[in-house]
Amino acid sequence: MDLLKNDLLLRALRGESLERPPVWMMRQAGRYLPDYIKLKEKYSFFERCQNPQLATEITIQPVEQIGVDAAIIFSDILVVPQAMGMEVQMIEGKGPLLPNPVQNKNDLQKLQLPDVNEKLGYVFEALALTKKTLAGRVPLIGFAGAPWTLLCYMVQGKGSKTFDEAKAFCFSQTELAHQLLQMITDTTIAYCKGQAKAGADVVQIFDSWGGLLSPKDFEEFSMQYIRQIIDALKEECLTILFAKGAWFALENMARSGTNGIGIDWCITPQLARKFAGNNITLQGNFDPSRLLSPIPEIKKSVREMIDAFGTQRYIANLGHGILPNVPVAHAKAFVEAVKEYSLEIV
Repeated sequence: MDLLKNDLLLRALRGESLERPPVWMMRQAGRYLPDYIKLKEKYSFFERCQNPQLATEITIQPVEQIGVDAAIIFSDILVVPQAMGMEVQMIEGKGPLLPNPVQNKNDLQKLQLPDVNEKLGYVFEALALTKKTLAGRVPLIGFAGAPWTLLCYMVQGKGSKTFDEAKAFCFSQTELAHQLLQMITDTTIAYCKGQAKAGADVVQIFDSWGGLLSPKDFEEFSMQYIRQIIDALKEECLTILFAKGAWFALENMARSGTNGIGIDWCITPQLARKFAGNNITLQGNFDPSRLLSPIPEIKKSVREMIDAFGTQRYIANLGHGILPNVPVAHAKAFVEAVKEYSLEIV
């Protein structure tokens, strides 16, 4: 195994003292990079995910072109429902479509607990190949969707701003919802353990739709399942938990045993720290739209962000995924501003 030449991310997650925060960006491998767009014109979305050579090439692009302190494997959270037996299509310009959503017991019985090595082995291959190709340059992040977020797509059948049908399913067929959430959880645990074994140093759990639930419902339909995943990974790898919009649960998340918590831009660093406490690493929380500002503005805002979070127990990142229309030079300016940061800057 190669010794890491840059282990800033791992040190930040372990709470070790740092000269500057590490920096990476959610969705950094993909849609804003010209080299990715060339591959997108040649191969369908799932071809890109399922071909380990392509996934590796895409994963490494931002490390080489933007200079981030970590690589995150190119994949998608919906590979898990796919592995469980659901059809998942990616419609260009529209997002995911699951044509046969789960609506009743019958639909649930059609799903399976997959053998992850058989169904998701391509992700493990991509991780192993990426790890080898990185040759210790930076750590490698794996990821999975949180069970609640996956249920949203599996029940709604497509993207939504509110996921009313998914919520209605949980509230009207509660027992069934918990059965489905447990199946997703068990699959996700096996999947994340496989990622760690294949070379992921860190696994991030994305609960993109956690913020749609009330605090009580978030605990019932999301957090209790996330805790199972984090618990199962304690001995395997470091973890980061990102639940967009769920700032109300920061205290609860900080007690889950995760090493880091991602936060979005709808909460101040000061308040996030107050809720989460001092014994956990925070990650975030630059508004991705702000990457469309002029470069001097981006650099100024990044410095202000780090001033507010401090350099310890902090990972500089966006508060959600990078937008497809962000110029590469602007993404680079974001990363450079973090790398240039020092306590002397006033």
